[in-house]
Amino acid sequence: MEKKNVIITGASSGIGKALVYEYYKRGYQITMAARNREAMEEIAKDLDPGQKDIFLIKTDVTSEADCKNLIEKSVARFGKIDILINNAGISMRALFNDLHLDVMRKVMDVNFWGTVYCTKFAMPHLLATKGSLVGVISIAGYLGLPARSAYSVSKYAVRGFLDTLRVENLKTGLHVMSAAPGFTTSNIRMTALMADGSLQGETPRDESNMMSSEEVAFLIAKAVDKRKAELILTFVEGKLSVFLKKFFPRLIEKLTYNHMAKEPNSPLK
Repeated sequence: MEKKNVIITGASSGIGKALVYEYYKRGYQITMAARNREAMEEIAKDLDPGQKDIFLIKTDVTSEADCKNLIEKSVARFGKIDILINNAGISMRALFNDLHLDVMRKVMDVNFWGTVYCTKFAMPHLLATKGSLVGVISIAGYLGLPARSAYSVSKYAVRGFLDTLRVENLKTGLHVMSAAPGFTTSNIRMTALMADGSLQGETPRDESNMMSSEEVAFLIAKAVDKRKAELILTFVEGKLSVFLKKFFPRLIEKLTYNHMAKEPNSPLK
């Protein structure tokens, strides 16, 4: 059978890296996109030293030109696109009152505009294959997380964007899915931006009981196979919180505030 091509952004670490391993195991051709080419090369060396089925493209998703280049080169190499997983993302940690606006712009550029750019150029190819368009959002795309304003709003925006595309394409055969992991073991908190744009440098949370990136990747791939519209991971922080918000929004706001305030050195009082 002809192999399928999956494009994964943010493929050099965390959930993106785990998705590369998951899809390689499933026999896909994989186009990896990230700014860190060296990290991608290490992954490719481990999985496919000859890079027969793995194609690396250094990509900054905040650049429209880079995203266009990613799609064009992937199609030139593998002939088509079956799945696009918009996974590249950054986080932040600061009260909005203290937040420099350029941090808000940077988070939106990566998380929202990166998804929009890659999707725009991939759409004709995904429509041709009746493929899958995926955005990795977060529970923060359903619940406003205090001290994560830029992160939450970017994930809400991606979810709204994907919801709209799903409706637009009800009769085209395109599959559109938003995947919302809960807190996951990855480096996203270590690279989170502080109020002035500096890197946080270390995670403020105990990651020992979090879902692993590998488990998240497996569940995303499984949901794509089933062509689900949305995937919300973890029970209490994910499914239950999103469900209860519909009926008890003030209660969920209080519980969310108290939960986030327990972080070490939390900016919440």
